[in-house]
Amino acid sequence: MATAAVVVTGSTAASAANTAYVFAYFTETPNMSGANYGLHLAVSRDGLNWSPLNQNNPVVTPTAGTRGLRDPFILRKQDGTFVVLATDLNGTNFGENNQYLHVWDSTNLTSFTGYRRVRMHGLNTHTWAPTAFWDAARGQYGIVYSANNGSDVLMVNYTSDFRTVSTNQVYFSPGFPVLDGDVVVDGSTFYLYYKNLSTGLLYGARSSSGAANSYTTYTSGLRQGNAIEAPLLVKNNEGNGWRLWGDSFSPVNNDFYAWSSSNVGGNSWAALNQRDFTPPLNAKHGSIVGISSAEYDALVSRWGLPNWVRLKSSNFPDRFVRHADNAGRLDTYPMEPFQDQMWRMVPGLADSAGVSFQSVNYPDRYLRHSDYAIRLDPNDNTATFRADATFYRVAGLADASWSSFRSYNFPDRYLRHANYLLRIDPLSASSSASDRQDATFRITP
Repeated sequence: MATAAVVVTGSTAASAANTAYVFAYFTETPNMSGANYGLHLAVSRDGLNWSPLNQNNPVVTPTAGTRGLRDPFILRKQDGTFVVLATDLNGTNFGENNQYLHVWDSTNLTSFTGYRRVRMHGLNTHTWAPTAFWDAARGQYGIVYSANNGSDVLMVNYTSDFRTVSTNQVYFSPGFPVLDGDVVVDGSTFYLYYKNLSTGLLYGARSSSGAANSYTTYTSGLRQGNAIEAPLLVKNNEGNGWRLWGDSFSPVNNDFYAWSSSNVGGNSWAALNQRDFTPPLNAKHGSIVGISSAEYDALVSRWGLPNWVRLKSSNFPDRFVRHADNAGRLDTYPMEPFQDQMWRMVPGLADSAGVSFQSVNYPDRYLRHSDYAIRLDPNDNTATFRADATFYRVAGLADASWSSFRSYNFPDRYLRHANYLLRIDPLSASSSASDRQDATFRITP
C-alpha cells in the first residue's frame, strides 16, 4: 500500500480508499465451551454486520507468556502496515499481574510476523486493554493501557518501533478509578473514551495536545444493558459519522452494544437497535480498523468466510433460531451449546431451488415441520421428510432486505416464531405487522 494514501486517526487509522472494516477479538461463551484466547478476525463491508474469518478459529495464538490473549488491538501504522497489541492473559484469572503486552507485525493481516512480548513497566500490576495512536508532535506512537499504581489509571509508553518503549507514565487519572481507554486522533483533537469504575458508565474526554493528563471529559455517562466496559470508538469510512461500541464483559449477557453520532465532539450518542448490527459470534473486547477493498478480499481469500449461518429475529433481535431438545426455538444470545444456533443452509432436500437447514453440531439432522411445529430430526430420506425440511427463501414479510421462508409442501405457510417456539403458519402481505415480523429473519454468520 502506498504510504501517501494513509491518513492516521488513532484506533481508526484508515487509508482514503477504505471501504470495509476488520474486527479483532477473542471469544467466550456462558459456560466457556467457546472460550479461545487467540487472535480472531472478522470482516464487514458496513462496519455493523460481521463475518468471522477462519471459521471463527484464531488466526494466530501467543507462544510465550501466558500463551493466551485478551483485548486485541489493531493499529494501522504510518507506513500503512499493521501492528497488533494484546493483553497477555490466558483466561479469566484477573488477579494475575503481568508487565507485558503481546505484539505482532503484519503487512495486511493475512500473516503475522515478529512476535514478541514487550515489557511496559516494572510495577506489580496488570497491563490490560492496550490502545495505540500516532502522536505527530512527538513523532512517536503512544501505547495506552490499564494499570494500577495504587488506583486504577491509564498508563502510557511511547515508541517508534513497538519494540523499545519509553518509561511508563500516568496518562489519565481523573480522580476516580478508570479502565479500558480508547484513544482516537481526529484532525487536531485527541479523543479518549473510558470506563468510570465508580459509576460503571462510559465517558468521552478530549484534548488538543494528547499530552498526559490533558483530557477533559465532555460527554454524559453511557450504558446499555446491565453492565458495560471496553469503549471502542470508530470513525465511519464514509467520513460522515462515528460509532461507539461497548462490551457487556459478561459472557452470559449480550456481548456488544453500539451507539452512533454525526458529531464525535458533541454529546449526542444515539443507541443503535440490535437489529441494526450483529457482532462476530462469541466475540469479546476487541478493536476495529478500516481496510481497503483489496485488503478485505485478501483476508477472505486467506482465511475464508463461515460455512454456516445463523437466523436472527426481526422483532427480537437479541434472539436467534436454535434447536433444544430437538425442538426449533428462538432463544436469547449468547447461548449454550453455542453451536445449536449454527446452520448449514443447503439446497432444498425436495427442491434444490429451495433451502434446507442442516444442524452444524448434529449434521445428520435438519429443521423440518411436523404437525406444523418445527423439529430437528434425522433425515430418513423419505419424500415426506425431504418435503417437510424444504423452504423457499423470499423477501422478508416485514422487511424486504431480510428473509422469510415459505414451506415447500404447505405454500401458504411460513416459518415463524410464536411464544419463542418455531412453527409454520399461514401468512401473507395482509397479515398483521406482528405476525409478519415473527416470520422475518436476518441471515448472518
